[in-house]
Amino acid sequence: MNFKIGVLADGFQLPFEQAIAESAKLGIDGVQIYAVSGDLAPENITPEIIREKKEILSHYGVKISAVCGDLGGHGFELREENKARVEKSKKIVDTALELGTNIITTHIGVVPEDKSSDTYQAMQEACNQLAEYAAQNHAFFAVETGPEPAQRLKEFLDSLSSKGVAVNFDPANLIMLCGDDPVAAVDTLKDYIVHTHAKDGVKLALTKANPQQTYLELPLGMGFVDFPRYLKALDNIGYHGFLTIEREVGENPAADIKLAVDFLHAKIAM
Repeated sequence: MNFKIGVLADGFQLPFEQAIAESAKLGIDGVQIYAVSGDLAPENITPEIIREKKEILSHYGVKISAVCGDLGGHGFELREENKARVEKSKKIVDTALELGTNIITTHIGVVPEDKSSDTYQAMQEACNQLAEYAAQNHAFFAVETGPEPAQRLKEFLDSLSSKGVAVNFDPANLIMLCGDDPVAAVDTLKDYIVHTHAKDGVKLALTKANPQQTYLELPLGMGFVDFPRYLKALDNIGYHGFLTIEREVGENPAADIKLAVDFLHAKIAM
């Protein structure tokens, strides 16, 4: 199997250049970076900042797997907020393209079951605008899986005017948030997958002793994601892009990320 390994650069909990240096040291192919706040935010970005980031990436031989453009909150569920959110998202597309990637990951909110609801229609209108802008620029807004089952997400994506809105496939989110099977979900969403997160976890049962926590993120291989079957499913649909590690790391982030890199290398080689 042929995949590239990436990591969320913020996972190292280090300044940008140090995070890129650590990625290179671990033999990681690419990093996913945030462009919502900080110096890469649309309101702060300058040509000088873009040039500086690209020079650092080039120096260490690391690519950008994707830019994270997640605006938080309710995604695009609230019609009254969507005009500003769509415009900011378009600017993040511009930043991503300048940095050398055409994939912008995001959360759009929870797609409702009721397709006639105002929330569904508000999300559809906003995502149509994003899809058209991305497609015009040969880019993709990649919606992260998990808040809703894969089939419902597919039907929503099928309803849009173009494939400029695609999928950032997170197998653990599907398990942790809605109890969906990520292996079957790969086939369901095969026409839309442009980026993936390498993450693992479990869905927890609510009890009197545990009335709130519904899921737990875990190191790769310790949760419910069947990685051999999952990676085979990705290979079968012709996906050979990034497996980007997303870890809730402990006191030694680099060591935790290295364990994930080693785990993926071993599974890819099987």
